[in-house]
Amino acid sequence: MTRIAIIGAGFGGVAVAAELLRAGFDDIVLLEKADRAGGVWRDNTYPGCACDVPAPLYSYSRALNPDWSRRYPPHDEILAYLHRCADGWGVTERVRFGAEVASASWSGGGWEVLLKNHEIVRADVLIPAVGQLSRPSIPELPGAESFTGVAVHTAHWTPDVPIEGNRVAVVGTGASAIQLVPAIAGTAAHVTVFQRTAPWTLPKPDRRYGRLRKAAYRRMPSLMLLSRAATWGLTLVPGAALTGNRVVNALVRGYSWSQRRWQVRDRELRAKVTPDEPMGCKRVLFTNAWLPTLARPDVDLVTEKIVAVTPDGVRTADGVDHPCDVLIYGTGFAATEFLVPIRVTGRDGAVLADEWRDGAHAYLGLAVPGFPNMFLVYGPNTNTGNTSVIYFHEAQARWITQAVRRVAAGDDLEVRPEVATAYDAEIQSRLAGSVWTACQSWYRTAAGRVVANWPGKATEYRRRTATLDRSDFLPGTLKS
Repeated sequence: MTRIAIIGAGFGGVAVAAELLRAGFDDIVLLEKADRAGGVWRDNTYPGCACDVPAPLYSYSRALNPDWSRRYPPHDEILAYLHRCADGWGVTERVRFGAEVASASWSGGGWEVLLKNHEIVRADVLIPAVGQLSRPSIPELPGAESFTGVAVHTAHWTPDVPIEGNRVAVVGTGASAIQLVPAIAGTAAHVTVFQRTAPWTLPKPDRRYGRLRKAAYRRMPSLMLLSRAATWGLTLVPGAALTGNRVVNALVRGYSWSQRRWQVRDRELRAKVTPDEPMGCKRVLFTNAWLPTLARPDVDLVTEKIVAVTPDGVRTADGVDHPCDVLIYGTGFAATEFLVPIRVTGRDGAVLADEWRDGAHAYLGLAVPGFPNMFLVYGPNTNTGNTSVIYFHEAQARWITQAVRRVAAGDDLEVRPEVATAYDAEIQSRLAGSVWTACQSWYRTAAGRVVANWPGKATEYRRRTATLDRSDFLPGTLKS
């Protein structure tokens, strides 16, 4: 029997485990460092946390949900949905909670996974599914350790963070901050937002789903397929804007400009929130509340560079001290550092971190030369700029299931170096002319390599992962 070890029990880990179970593979263990499944939706509980992809798409294709409360559901609904799917598919019972992985090594006949408690888990197949957004990034600011108030990253939120009646400073204006700030404004005594670059925003076409819609979905599930197809069609618009269609790009930029014009009357503030980078080089944010919140009298937007944290607040380059009681880092994740801090050692002692020193890369985002029978979920260059990452997870799960069938037949699968190199050259060539090279973001390494995003349409990725090609692997590792 083939033993399969999956690292992580978020949407990606659950997707591949469920697909493997459907295919008849039962000897599966998911190694999850936390006390429950959920990934980013377990870790991020800050006020206002919600999905920025419409629910009809942010769902497993075989588990469309008739009970979403709205088009962009809050995090607690998404987490509950994931738990229901994992429970119903038999995945949860195969999760080992509190099992944090320290390292994994190829022994020549399989993988030895070392846990932080020094236990070794042996497996024929290793599937890292830790995601790209699992390690919070906190800037190293001078004096941060001297701050006497409460300091917290949005991904480490706890219910006892003292917002009510306190002065709150929020560092960052990315996807988390634009949800958090409107949710706490009015509860906090004052909110100061520190912005490095203004994000591109678009109106969020959110709406509540009523009882009649839910009843119709439960009675006629095919209606959910229509809703999913229509939502998919809508995502093609921002997708075209990001991937080079100049007409669509101009229309979307005009829509964003109109939003700023409608929602921000003060010219000085409007100048601050007007982006000076190309649209799409960082994630475009969907929101109806961000700009009006910044215009509130109890909210300040500061664009001066932070030079230090003081015991009582934040100091900016103009010498101004901004007092605060609570300091919140909405500064995202170390997304380019795949699998860190897990040390992965492959064939002949190859260390994955060394292979990736110039930026992570993998064939189809799934396989790396020198690391047999290891298949990544949400690996390098499989992030999507405009649609649901769950679509990619499911495509990867189907490809991995084909790979595991080969391993179960006695093969060790290791992608040929020349195949992986040619694939990486193609992807980087396509990305070189993309908008994602136009500014520094979590899509790129410090050296400028884009390691997160897929350069084409989601349907292209699904097509290219539909069938595992035996010729992509080293001679002799696949049986005739």
